[in-house]
Amino acid sequence: MPRLRPLAVYLFNSWANGWANGRAVFQESGFAIATWLIAALVCLPVLVVLGSVFADTSEIWAHLADTVLTKYVINSIVLMVGVGIGVLTIGVGTAWLVTMCQFVGSQLFEWALLLPLAAPAYLLAYTYTDWLEYYGPVQTGLRSLFGWESATDYWFPNVRSIGGAIAMFTLTLYPYVYMLARVAFLEQSVCTIEASRSLGCSPWRSFTKVAMPLARPAIMAGLSLALMETLNDFGTVQYFSVVTFTTGIYRTWFGMGERVAAAQLSAMLMLFILALILLERRSRRQAQYYQANNSVKTPTVYQLSGFRGALAFFACILPIGLGLLLPGGLLAQMAFKNLDQAWGNQFGELVSNSLILAGLTAAIALFLSLILAYGQRLNNNRYIRMGVRLAAMGYGIPGAVIAVGILIPVTRLDNVIASWAKAALNSSPGLLISGSITALIFAYLVRFLAVALSSVESGLGKIRPNLDDASRSLGYTPTETLVKVHTPLMTGSLLTAIMLVFVDVMKELPATLVMRPFNFDTLAVRVYQYASDERLVEAAAPALTILLAGLIPVIVLSWQIRQSRQVRQ
Repeated sequence: MPRLRPLAVYLFNSWANGWANGRAVFQESGFAIATWLIAALVCLPVLVVLGSVFADTSEIWAHLADTVLTKYVINSIVLMVGVGIGVLTIGVGTAWLVTMCQFVGSQLFEWALLLPLAAPAYLLAYTYTDWLEYYGPVQTGLRSLFGWESATDYWFPNVRSIGGAIAMFTLTLYPYVYMLARVAFLEQSVCTIEASRSLGCSPWRSFTKVAMPLARPAIMAGLSLALMETLNDFGTVQYFSVVTFTTGIYRTWFGMGERVAAAQLSAMLMLFILALILLERRSRRQAQYYQANNSVKTPTVYQLSGFRGALAFFACILPIGLGLLLPGGLLAQMAFKNLDQAWGNQFGELVSNSLILAGLTAAIALFLSLILAYGQRLNNNRYIRMGVRLAAMGYGIPGAVIAVGILIPVTRLDNVIASWAKAALNSSPGLLISGSITALIFAYLVRFLAVALSSVESGLGKIRPNLDDASRSLGYTPTETLVKVHTPLMTGSLLTAIMLVFVDVMKELPATLVMRPFNFDTLAVRVYQYASDERLVEAAAPALTILLAGLIPVIVLSWQIRQSRQVRQ
């Protein structure tokens, strides 16, 4: 019997190791299958929209072509060109100033220039319209100052126009270009910039001939994000009466009752998005940018004082003031000056609804992102990478398109379930999916899963692979390794992912407006409704809440960027 003990121990250990290896292989396969299931769900709305192209809606399209389709195309192109020029001018210019120049407030502007990203464009549209309209304080003050009696005595620009929409988008979307351009400028080789100076290049020539071309890929990526957000917007263009594809989708669906035609309009809008992506890729085709390591030596900055310093200070403070401080101050003034009107009208219920949607979506998005990122870490082959990229494609798709692509199959499924229940149970359950927040949360996940995924991938990529090997050698399965080893090491990235998705859901308007259940309003929807009815005082409190909620992740993001730069230095 004593001789049998080593054999029994060996057999037991062999069985345990085989069982552990089997569980590991099974879990790795499970992560791979889950990755493709998530990718398939995200692609479903896109496939539905693209499939609608082949449906016969010639009469509706003839009507649209004769009336508004040309305006949709022209206005969308004008918006893209105007916003593109605006965000490039402000984003690249301010990024260069705070990176390569030293002037009063330059260190403060490094993170403060990101703050307008917290304000949705439709909030600025409502605020500036109230401030600049005929009976607003600006025009009233001008008439009182110069003795003008009516609008015929002077000219004042109309903010509710396509020019006003371009200004609102520019003030809220330039941080996309600023953030990526500044990172590109920081990572550029110091030797390259100093070589241009030694060859006699002026600061302006070094900027245009050296720094700008090297930063072009990052600048184009930021520009693409800004233009995608422009095409996604509904509240601003609707309030300014600028007809675009997003307003057309909404009117075709709800005004004309033509869901298939709305899906076909969505497919046309997706062509604009695809064109942006291809343009961004083509702009850096066959371009290789190699940078020397810049982790130790920091660039010699230009010292700006006097008139130049004042001009740089003004150039940086202007977009912050117009994009955040002024509209935020006006909203706060309206909210606290009219407490009963602003903070009443079921404000608590609106906050509760928004928090429920944002919290659930953020939690589910984090869970799915962990599956995708860790599945790619375990099975790093091209098929899994393709599935992860497909799962992240939703961020480039406008909310109105996602809403159309989800509601069409979900409504059909509800009708099938209702018909079966009526035949089998002699009772109809109603709209089980499309009439609940389930479909709305699904739309949010399709749209914002990429936001959480990028943060989780960043955090997971900083963990060395040898920790996985050590964990596996201790008998941990892949799932146990993720829970007990990786998750504690990437707490910061996980919190960032939750915050970003949470705030994006709080601000999202097009998908919420189309897909929300009956008698279930959020802060964004109520702000839109009040503003559409010219009840801006009542919209002030919900708008201010959205703005304050958006500031939290932006401030955290700014702090992380500053800390990472200090560590590198």
